[in-house]
This record gives sequence, structure tokens and C-alpha cells, in this order.
Amino acid sequence: MKRKVIASILGMLLLFPTLAFAEDATAAQLQAAINSVWVMVAAILVIFMQAGFALLESGSTRMKNAGHVAGKTILTFGICAVAFWAVGFGFAFGDGNSFIGTTGFFVDGTIEQAEAAFSSLGFSDINISIKFMFQLAFAGVSLAIAFGGFAERGKLSIYFIFSILFTVVIYPIVAHWVWGGGWLSKIGMQDFAGSTVVHLQGATAALVATLLLKPRIGKYNKDRTPNLIPGHNQVLSVLGVVILWIGWFGFNPGSTLSAMGDGFFGYVALTTNLAAAAGGVAALIISWMYLGKADIPSMLNGVLAALVAITAACAYVEPWAAVVIGAVSGVITFFTAQWFERGGVDDPVFAFSVHGIAGVWGTLSTGIFATEKLAAQNGVGKAGLLYGGGFEQLGVQALGVFGAFVFVFIISFVILGILKYTIGLRVTEEEEIVGLDLSEHGSYGYPEQMKKLAGEGGESARTTTV
Repeated sequence: MKRKVIASILGMLLLFPTLAFAEDATAAQLQAAINSVWVMVAAILVIFMQAGFALLESGSTRMKNAGHVAGKTILTFGICAVAFWAVGFGFAFGDGNSFIGTTGFFVDGTIEQAEAAFSSLGFSDINISIKFMFQLAFAGVSLAIAFGGFAERGKLSIYFIFSILFTVVIYPIVAHWVWGGGWLSKIGMQDFAGSTVVHLQGATAALVATLLLKPRIGKYNKDRTPNLIPGHNQVLSVLGVVILWIGWFGFNPGSTLSAMGDGFFGYVALTTNLAAAAGGVAALIISWMYLGKADIPSMLNGVLAALVAITAACAYVEPWAAVVIGAVSGVITFFTAQWFERGGVDDPVFAFSVHGIAGVWGTLSTGIFATEKLAAQNGVGKAGLLYGGGFEQLGVQALGVFGAFVFVFIISFVILGILKYTIGLRVTEEEEIVGLDLSEHGSYGYPEQMKKLAGEGGESARTTTV
């Protein structure tokens, strides 16, 4: 009997490490599952931002172009998804050198490929397929911003070509520099969710397109003073911004790639929301003071500019600093939009002011407001100027902004310049007057309204600026 008891005890002792290991393995699997679900939800939120862009941009442009502006969102995201899967993701996050990734093309979702090709993403326990979906959503946002500069006058055929080249040749290079183990990553650039990687890149490409396409017909008088060409539906624009605001809770908090621990993604959501609120209020107030009227489009741009700015800083700054960053973004964007328009830059949706200037400010702001504790917690860079870090981190941030802007501007200019002098970037004058809905797609986004206008004005209605 004693022998049986002793044997049972020894068996339990031998089995205990196995049971403990199984318990640990189950806990690790549960953690990975929770993180995976969270990041997948975040990816869906960011992809849903495409709906926000469609509503914002179509509402901010004229009725005769509304269907085209909204519809190209689907086209460009579809092209981006295939190109990023085939090549772009590997260039951005694949193992390689300080300039570009050289592995991980044609993502297959296997553990073997993830371990062999994507060491820069090895810190997270979620599946590589979910990591791809999350990063694809970011690339799609950057591309959507870029096409804001083409609004109301760009050829549909250019969307096919530039979508592929931006997703393969432009976006992933800078993404690799900052997030994929590239040279900016090695010197400690802080860009948590992409003020530079996503927003400045897209905005810079939009600026190049705007400059090469030239202003829309009727935008400027002979003395170069600008005319107001209002969007056709502010309600759509407001709804678009609300969707983008909600989507940003996937954009920034999702970039933690984790729902475990102390719930740091909630802190990122807090700073993100505070900045957006401050930006919208500040922009409305400054427009009221400057224009004498509380301008709704300015308020919307203030919200978006603040969200763009806090995207880099959300994980590095305290809540009070997020309010300051957001409020400054709203004011800066209002004045830079006015300045660019008076300077002859016809940017229909103010892509460069909202995503470019605010992206620069947001990236630089971490070099001012980043705390030592949060920088250490995230393991990137150092404290900012106000927290005893001196000018070192601010210098790193400035170098990153400068490098990204120059690279994207030059490559975009070369690509779009070649296209301009070969197949052309812009629709004909007649097509632009008629509207891209009809000239590019054969039907209007608002067929009943446009037919009514044509019936009332006859052929002359075809030359209206509706």
C-alpha cells in the first residue's frame, strides 16, 4: 500500500512541471488571442476610415464630381491591397538594410515566413496575417490622402498607375525607415502611429499632384485672387469627419498591438480624443475671430489636423500636452490653408495643410513634450525639450520630417512628372466643366439633380460649376 502511495506521489511530482507548462502555454495562447482580436478590430476601424474619406471629400467637392470622388476610394484601396500584399509589406517590414526591406514578399500568413522575414514585427505575439491587415489599413489611408490633391481634375487612369507606384515605391520606404528597423528607427525617431509615415507622406504626394495639375477652372481671377468653390454638402463632410474620428481609435490605440497589461491602449485613446476635441474648438474660434463667422469646414479641418498631429505623440505625451498639440494644430491648419490658397495652390480638400503641416507639427511636438517615463515605456527615443531631454530628440524628429518630405516629394515629382508629359494627368477642359462623374463614368452621382439642372438651363447647364 505504501509503495502505491509513494508511486502516486512521485508520478504527480513528475507530472507537475508538465501541467504547469500547459497552464503557462494556455495563458500565452489566451493573451495572443486577445491581442489578435483587438488588433483585427483596430484594422477594421482604420479600413472603415475609407468611408470617412469618401464622405468628407465628396461633400467638400462639387456635385458634378461627387460620385467620382467617392468611388475612387474603393478603386484605390483595392489596388493598394494587392500591391501591398505582393511587394509593399515586404519593402516596409521585411528584413533588409537601413533603407529598405528585402524579404517577406507575397505574404502567406505562415509562422515560417514571419520568423524568417519580419523580425521588426517580432515583438508582437499576433499572427502575421493580422499584422499585415493592420499595416495595409495604414497604407490605404496614406494613399487616400495623396489622392486628395487630384480632386476634381485628375484622370481616372492615373489612379491605377500612381496607386501601384505609391504603394510599392514610396510609402513602404519611409515606413521601413521608421518602423521596419531602418535608419530613422535606429536613431530613435518617435512616430507612434504615423504623423510622418502615413500623413506627411500622403500629403506630400498630394502637394506635388496639386502643383503639377494646376488650379481648377474658375478658381483664380486674372489678378490671382482666389474664388470660393464650396463643397456641395457640409452634412456629408461632417459625417465623414465623425467616422474618421471614430476610426482613429483603431489608428492610434491599435498601434499598441496589445490589449493586455495595464491597458495602455486606453491611455493612447485618451490623448487622441483630447487632441481632436481641442483642435476642432480652436479652429472654430479662430475662424470666427478672423472671418467674422464660425466656419464649419475650418472646424472639421481642425479636428482632422489635431488627430494627424497627435498620431505621432499619443503614446509619448501627457494629457495636457495633447490638448496643446491639438489646439495648435487647429490654428496652424486654418492659417496655412488660407496662405496656400492665396499663394495659388488649389488644394480642394486642404490635404497638405491638414495632413502635411499638422503631420510636421505633430512629429516635432514629441521632441518638445515627450516625457522620460513614456519614452522609456515605449522603448523609443528620449524625453523632449520640456522634460530635460534638451534638443536631441527634437533634432531627431526634425531630421525624420526633412528626410521623409524630401524623399516623397522628389519621387512623387519624378513619377507624376513623367506621367504628365506622357499620358497626361488632367482631364480636358470640357470634361472638367461637365464633371468627372459624367466624363469618366457616364453617369452622375446625383442623376436627378443634375438632369433637373440640365433641363432648366439646357446646354448652358453643362458649363455650370455645380
